[in-house]
Amino acid sequence: MTKRYDVGIGTLREGLSQLVSEGFVTLEAGKGFRVAPVSREELIEITEHFIELEKRALTDAIAHGDDDWESQIVAAHHRLSKIEKLPWAERMGFHSTWVERHRDFHRSLIAACQGAWLLRLRTLMFDQLDRYRFLTKMNPDGLGKRKFEEHRLIMEATLARDTDKAVQLIEDHIRDTSERVVKLL
Repeated sequence: MTKRYDVGIGTLREGLSQLVSEGFVTLEAGKGFRVAPVSREELIEITEHFIELEKRALTDAIAHGDDDWESQIVAAHHRLSKIEKLPWAERMGFHSTWVERHRDFHRSLIAACQGAWLLRLRTLMFDQLDRYRFLTKMNPDGLGKRKFEEHRLIMEATLARDTDKAVQLIEDHIRDTSERVVKLL
């Protein structure tokens, strides 16, 4: 890895140690670093925490958002939809761009949230769920069109300042993805 990333061993260990503290990597005495395992139980726990944090952040963002916040949501959704409209095989060619745009869309929804610690904890849980979300890419089952529709509905409810509808849609959206991953595990 030092050759691949053109860094010294100290820098590499420091980076891996940071990933250990974030739960992405484990350290086994005498064996070194390993990618953290995934489990059904962990996914369920992370999902529950993330849903609660996301709903609180979205509720706060809807209460405090302004015109610029709304514009960011529309723009982020537009960029995401450019990829989500593509057929699955074509979308996979843009997977890293989709990941970035998906993250930007979800972040735009809660960008007006006033709670710095709430946002920090929510981001930690989002990152953990990403590890599991990637498992759904191995089994497309037409998710693209359905998730595209879910994203549109979440955006519309948020922009309409319909907090109850927006938080229910976001919860359903998150649960659906996690339930699909549980089946794969």
